[in-house]
Amino acid sequence: MKKTDPQTSLPVSEIFSSLQGEGPFIGHPSVFLRLGGCVEPYCPWCDTRYALEEMDDVPVLEVLERILSYPCRRVVVTGGEPFLSWENGLSELHRQLTERKYEIQYETSGKIRIPLPTDAVVVCSPKFIEGAWRFMKANVGAVHYFKFLACGSDWPEVIEGFVTEHGIDREKVYIMPLGATRQEQLDGMEAVFSFCVEKGYRMSPRLHILTYDRRRGI
Repeated sequence: MKKTDPQTSLPVSEIFSSLQGEGPFIGHPSVFLRLGGCVEPYCPWCDTRYALEEMDDVPVLEVLERILSYPCRRVVVTGGEPFLSWENGLSELHRQLTERKYEIQYETSGKIRIPLPTDAVVVCSPKFIEGAWRFMKANVGAVHYFKFLACGSDWPEVIEGFVTEHGIDREKVYIMPLGATRQEQLDGMEAVFSFCVEKGYRMSPRLHILTYDRRRGI
């Protein structure tokens, strides 16, 4: 077995056990590893903006030990933008987890190159910011599922345009109401529901927000 460099560390914002609150694996028990750092331009509606500044350098082996301390065997690596750390420790953590037969899901914006990790699922949430999609088109083939927030007054046309331009299978697309609070989620559900029925997309609520509102670490 390859040895891990004890000096290798990751910018960890938080690690916690919960249920996956959205997307294709909604409701699955998961360990969440949120890595710090992101790629500009930042999302003005971001509900995890603390990950830009609140982080500690944690050795990869310590991160692994903390993940192994939880009973579930699914890990969700999110951010921020997790793939910023791929060459600086994340690929090593990935190797350690796959050797232990963990299921791994990466959540990315697609703003930077996705490194095609093996034995993992990549869920991408492309961001439409200041009138343009902040997404590397070359990443399309590396993404297993896409999640879109119903954001902005013209979100139906914007999302449709992205899916059509990139030739994405509609069964890979999940649409979620925008909102960092329970009430904002509820207010946006009807429009998203109707849109998904009309266009053949899948709808995803955001269970963690509906259940705990603004509470963190859920």
